[in-house]
Amino acid sequence: MQKVDVLNKISKNGIMAVIRGKSEEIAYKTAVSCIIGGIKGIEVTFTAPNADKIICKLKEDYPNDTELCIGAGTVLDSVSARIAIMAGADFIVSPSFNKEVALLCNLYQVPYIPGCMTVTEIQTAMTYGADIVKVFPGKILGKDFVSAVKAPLPQVNIMPTGGVSIDNMQEWFDKGVVAVGAGSNLTAPADEGDYDKVIENARDYCNEFEEISSAKIK
Repeated sequence: MQKVDVLNKISKNGIMAVIRGKSEEIAYKTAVSCIIGGIKGIEVTFTAPNADKIICKLKEDYPNDTELCIGAGTVLDSVSARIAIMAGADFIVSPSFNKEVALLCNLYQVPYIPGCMTVTEIQTAMTYGADIVKVFPGKILGKDFVSAVKAPLPQVNIMPTGGVSIDNMQEWFDKGVVAVGAGSNLTAPADEGDYDKVIENARDYCNEFEEISSAKIK
């Protein structure tokens, strides 16, 4: 999948499901539940056991879904990044910026989305080719941080993660973000084995994003 195609799909899909899990099975089932619910951006974090195998299996299970983007999250080093890319990851997400990861992703033409907390970090990430930066943790930095950053850097594409919910999605997009990362607010029921609730949550997120997108068009 070409880098520009992945970036366009992330923006079009609007929602990135952040998949964790105490076991490979739980993480996999959580990801599948989000997909069934309509979410097309899936970030399998490397805190989940055998995350690379989960990515590989998801890619094998959904070969014909042209809108689906499956990537790796919590990637801390270039070794993990390469493992994820070899498993078929469409994008790489990190909680912080790492120069070696950025260079590796550029080499393989895979989008790199690093977590940043300051304008300096964001500028550095952009210099090393990050097309989207993850404002993290979003709950602490807040929505006004997006406005403050986009004043001197209007060209930056921002995806907040942490503290994003259905109730505040509209506010984030009003600030100009290109997508949002949804974690425990979306997937928490999976911890109790309630995957039907995860599917329901995913549908609610997708419906809310559709309403936000429709309002923008009007």
